Amino acid sequence: MSVVIYSTKNCPFCVAAKALLESLRIQFDEIDLTNDIEKRLEISSKYNWRTVPMIIINDNFVGGFDELNNLYSEGKLEELL
Repeated sequence: MSVVIYSTKNCPFCVAAKALLESLRIQFDEIDLTNDIEKRLEISSKYNWRTVPMIIINDNFVGGFDELNNLYSEGKLEELL
């Protein structure tokens, strides 16, 4: 299982996404894009997503916090893991 969150330091949705995963005891790798504008542009272009967090589960782009939370609420998050 691989969960990656691209985030920035002062992003409340990033904090919420990490808190949700931690509460579910799901390990994740965080990649901080706060000071890496080049990497942020690269990742944004790759997934056609402009905001953080950008969440990838097992090489599948999930979206941001709202999408992650919806997957959890609908009972579909475990299927991706």
